[in-house]
Amino acid sequence: MYTVAVKRDFVAQHYLIGGDWGNENQLHSHHYYLEVQLHGEQLDKHGYLVDIVDIEENLDRLVAEYRDKTLNDLPTFKGLNPSIEHFSHILCTELAKHIKANTLNSMTVQLWENEIAWASFRMEI
Repeated sequence: MYTVAVKRDFVAQHYLIGGDWGNENQLHSHHYYLEVQLHGEQLDKHGYLVDIVDIEENLDRLVAEYRDKTLNDLPTFKGLNPSIEHFSHILCTELAKHIKANTLNSMTVQLWENEIAWASFRMEI
């Protein structure tokens, strides 16, 4: 199985809802690190799993939607606690709509909210 990955970072704000998490219930920022990993068993005729430029363009466009925003205010988080688990699922689902290649079997988004905590979501394509 081949894997190709691209990473980006951005800052966004949120506050947790639905429970008592102390300071996490107050508006605060995270410096997120987002890595998308694309997986497949075959390469295309050029020896690529997916063109990295295509991945970068789609990733940059997606990150721009969240950079410097308050996640709680965005329609994609309506009714959701803006946890890194939910966020990784949303990011993976959105990227899967735009990154297309016959070589792909699955995609994983790993989202770090700090140096020690991350969540990921993997989906079959």
